[in-house]
Amino acid sequence: MYGYDPNAGAQQQYAPPPQQHQQQSMGGMSGGYGQPQQPLYPEPSTAAPPTLAEAVRAFTTGTMTAEDFHQVFATSKVYCPRGDNPGFLALHNTQQPVIPMFTSLKELRRYAGKESKYFVITGSEVLDLLPSGYGFVLDMEGEHRMVFDAQTVEQMVDYAMRRMYT
Repeated sequence: MYGYDPNAGAQQQYAPPPQQHQQQSMGGMSGGYGQPQQPLYPEPSTAAPPTLAEAVRAFTTGTMTAEDFHQVFATSKVYCPRGDNPGFLALHNTQQPVIPMFTSLKELRRYAGKESKYFVITGSEVLDLLPSGYGFVLDMEGEHRMVFDAQTVEQMVDYAMRRMYT
């Protein structure tokens, strides 16, 4: 028989834990014998994730890993200048064609002017929509400009696919 045997009577030996060893933990129930248990529902983290601009600075200075940068990039808003037709505007006067993108509207305005047209998408959408053979540059006029060539973009897409399907 599994569990509690109601017919066992005095044969069952149960001694509650000594009182001096019980501790109460904040946010959860006290654990037996002085061992606090984890709360059923952990409190959400109060630390805000870094902005894309902060992630660019951290990555370019070597204080953020490529994986962590990718995670921030994928969920961040990216500001892209646009023309009259839908799609990315590309710069072809570089070794490889690149698409200028910006971490904020302020950075985009610094590059393209106050009256420029733009659209906003997430980093994940950038990786989905960027034409093959194109790279991109983040914050061209910024202090921490980052250039991603076409090969790096392909690696970012491969990394995103591995994370999604494994």
